Amino acid sequence: MTRLHSANYCWSILVLAMLVMTTDCFAADAGKSVRVFILAGQSNMEGQGEITLNPKKNEGKGSLEYLVKNEATAPKYKHLINKDGTWASREDVQIWYLGRTGDLKAGFGVKENLIGPELGFGTIVGNAIDEPVLLIKVAWGGKSLGKDFRPPSSGGEVGPYYKEMIKLVNQVMSEADTLFPQYKGRSLELAGFGWHQGWNDRVNQTFNDEYEVNMVNFINDVRKELKAPKLPFVIAETGMSGNEEKHPRALSLMKAQAAAAEHEGFKGNVAFVGTKAFFRPKEESPVSQEFHWNRNAETYYLIGQGMGEAMLKLFPKSAK
Repeated sequence: MTRLHSANYCWSILVLAMLVMTTDCFAADAGKSVRVFILAGQSNMEGQGEITLNPKKNEGKGSLEYLVKNEATAPKYKHLINKDGTWASREDVQIWYLGRTGDLKAGFGVKENLIGPELGFGTIVGNAIDEPVLLIKVAWGGKSLGKDFRPPSSGGEVGPYYKEMIKLVNQVMSEADTLFPQYKGRSLELAGFGWHQGWNDRVNQTFNDEYEVNMVNFINDVRKELKAPKLPFVIAETGMSGNEEKHPRALSLMKAQAAAAEHEGFKGNVAFVGTKAFFRPKEESPVSQEFHWNRNAETYYLIGQGMGEAMLKLFPKSAK
């Protein structure tokens, strides 16, 4: 064999080896799972945090746009915008919210000009997990755990929104590769459940009294329905009046939420996230509307961030 032929032969072997390695890499990548997180609750999980800076609303304070432009807060929230000032979207985190789909970015609150906890949650888990992340958000305003989301184990009529939630989660997971073509060839893995709700039980004494039992039953029943017996579960406190809250029903409901997370069998797989510190007064917010956290975008982002951080602690081996 001449030196030239020898060189060409070696080069051909090298190219062939590279092609095999590349093919193997693509095959391995195609077999990766998609980590699926369910975000459920009522209006504060829907998301009421204002995006647009409106000077007529307290000089725009508390809006997401204010946060990314204000000198004091911009360093913390600059990752939410592109260099041209448009809202950044994540190719590694997708969201389905009652038929609305896309890469995660600002605008997946109850309306496209609002955000909820999904933005902070998706940012945290997306940064920590190697695989693609899918958020399935199933939330409706004005819904109670005592009636609307009532779990089967609590007796009585099963809540219509409990049944709808389970139905939609199963539907989205079965149709995921159609809804999100980039998932084709990947398996979906339920990774966690985030819950932010409470107002409609807080204003009803009967629902308030049974909240802890209903919450425990809800977690157990959801896990059974979704065939995920140890599904990590995070409960975000309904602390929308902050540390100054004095109403006895509000205090007892938050106590019930914390107690549910400490229930037997939930150690290491259920977490409670305190949220009262995320409350921002009306002077720092777009409006005065305490039951919607004064529509403060920072509050909603921090709730999601706190939920995401708590979720990661429940399955540390999945983090980078």
